[in-house]
Amino acid sequence: MDVVHARCAALDVSKTDAKVCVRVARPGGGAEERVTTWGAMTRQIMELREHLIAQQVTRVVMEATGDYWKPFYYLLEDAGFELVLANAAQVKAMPGRKSDVSDARWLADLAAHGLVRASLVPPPPIRELRDLTRARSALTRDRGREIKRLEKLLEDAGIKISSVASKTLTVSTREMIEALIAGQRDPQVLAQMAKTRLRAKIPQLQEALIGRFNDHHAFLAQMFLDMIDEFDRAIDQLEERIEVMVEPFRGFLDLITTIPGISTTVAEVVLAETGGDLSVFPTPEQFCSWAGVAPGKNQSAGRTKPARARPGDRHLKGAMGIAAMAVARSNNTYLAARYRRIATRRGPMRALVATQRAMLTAMWHMAHTGEVYHELGPDHFVRQRPAYIKDRAIRQLETLGYGVTLTDLPQAS
Repeated sequence: MDVVHARCAALDVSKTDAKVCVRVARPGGGAEERVTTWGAMTRQIMELREHLIAQQVTRVVMEATGDYWKPFYYLLEDAGFELVLANAAQVKAMPGRKSDVSDARWLADLAAHGLVRASLVPPPPIRELRDLTRARSALTRDRGREIKRLEKLLEDAGIKISSVASKTLTVSTREMIEALIAGQRDPQVLAQMAKTRLRAKIPQLQEALIGRFNDHHAFLAQMFLDMIDEFDRAIDQLEERIEVMVEPFRGFLDLITTIPGISTTVAEVVLAETGGDLSVFPTPEQFCSWAGVAPGKNQSAGRTKPARARPGDRHLKGAMGIAAMAVARSNNTYLAARYRRIATRRGPMRALVATQRAMLTAMWHMAHTGEVYHELGPDHFVRQRPAYIKDRAIRQLETLGYGVTLTDLPQAS
């Protein structure tokens, strides 16, 4: 196999150090490999940087191991050589005797022959935005956990607010819980705190607010409410910072939010995970595969076996899952009709993945053409095969014992 990079290096990164293999091809064939160990502190990485420059290395490859690759990548990315972050699953060596040194040598051999595909590493502004959106998602999940703990505490006290109200923590229920903490135990007084549509359920609330709420529950409930408030403040701060960071990419956000189900929050996650430049993906199929919504494939000896969807960017996939569930519950959209059509045959989970794939495919085309989303309508599949739909409806009615006579309706002027 031809050598593409005569002087290259490979890093097998861990938390405390990195095994570095510098591979130099000999003119007559073969190669000279030298493996050294470098620490993971900033000063030691900078010394490694000078060492690689002195060795006249043209390409450096490292594995994406947790978050440990980041200090090495960020300090080496402007050193003048090509820096490649490899997916560990794609450069895994054959089973056998394994060590960090052998991993570095194997990675260097792959790099020399051009067999390593680079992972997507966005520029610094997008990396900062990605940190913000991921932190917002994590804090939102933590806030949800605190609400669940509060709900369990109320259940322990016999307070069944969540059985009557749509959520455990609304404006009305928050006021009731704070009154319970303050010492109010009369269910009739508490139920009168209901607002708007919840006032129609005052009799049910009076029954739900009869319990054994005591000082112990009040202490824990106040602690949970304080933690929820802290999460709210932190999330608000992140929202403000994200709003500033996404301003240079406002055109991309405005474009993809024309897709049904893509909210501003989901669009910000898409921007943070992809960088807003979908030209790095040659085809929409590759974009969907990278996102983890492409169907798996397991074929052997001419037989196709069941396979799960490919793994991908879990943050992007999670956001698109929220968008797909939102559009599946909507009406009068092509995506909702597509979801129901697939869910009938393959089930709701496969239909959700297929909906995510359709949304990402549309997003890829929109990013390349600059055109806003074109709604095909909920009757798109009917218009595709009107004769078939008509014949099927007739057959179904005849099966039920009805005679069918068709009459053309006058066309609307």
